[in-house]
Amino acid sequence: MLRKILVSLAAAAVLVLAGASAGCRKLEARDNLNKGVQAFKNAKYADAVEFFKRAIELDPTYPTAKLYLATAYMSQYIPGAESPENLAYAENAAKYFLEVLNDDPKNTTAIKSLASLAYQQSSGAPTTEEKLARLDKAAEWNRRLVEVDPKEKEAYYSLGVIAWAKFYPVWMAARNKLGMKPDEPGPLKDKKVRTELREKNMAMIEDGIANLRKALEIDPEYDDAMAYLNLLYRERGDLQDDAAAYKKDVDEADMWINKTLETRKIKAERQPKSSGVVSEQQ
Repeated sequence: MLRKILVSLAAAAVLVLAGASAGCRKLEARDNLNKGVQAFKNAKYADAVEFFKRAIELDPTYPTAKLYLATAYMSQYIPGAESPENLAYAENAAKYFLEVLNDDPKNTTAIKSLASLAYQQSSGAPTTEEKLARLDKAAEWNRRLVEVDPKEKEAYYSLGVIAWAKFYPVWMAARNKLGMKPDEPGPLKDKKVRTELREKNMAMIEDGIANLRKALEIDPEYDDAMAYLNLLYRERGDLQDDAAAYKKDVDEADMWINKTLETRKIKAERQPKSSGVVSEQQ
């Protein structure tokens, strides 16, 4: 009987020690997280990475540490640079953001970051096909973001920007081929070119306009969304066969650029002004 009691007590002691050890590891993980955050705030990203990695080693279920680690990697990524080290920053950032999503599929911080990372990577794509693929990936993440949070205005805005980014090079190439200057009134001079571009791109342009308008429904003073509406309406106008339809799109574009400038002026006037008083030095 005594032997059974001693065995039971020993087992309980092991459990207590294991619990205490786990608790100590979590405290140490939190300490490393705090040190990493401080390093991150001081832009010492390489140091921050090591602290966050240690926090995860101590507590593999620590989602905050994974988010910070991914962000620290992403902060070191330079869009457009294709060195192996730079590409590794992007790959590691994506890896840990995806680990966060694996445990928490609705984590908006991770989804936003993956959308932003994919968009940044598009600027360094070695080919047009790869650039478009990365833009499509960014759009995919932004669509997932609005599914999780329908009030996420930046996701709708980003979808509009991506539509513009995909069509702009095609549009300018067509204008150049037709001998049209960037500021020359449209529509595109060649009907065949207009028809081909309209069939391939009009749905995307319309979708971009719709998403920018959704962003403005959420924030009526979203001046960046207004500026891109101006661009997309101007591009859409160049694809119109009818002079009246072209003029309507250009007038809409002009309205949005004017509204952009007015809104930015109103926002600037709201900013607190310096009193201009200089204290006298004795």
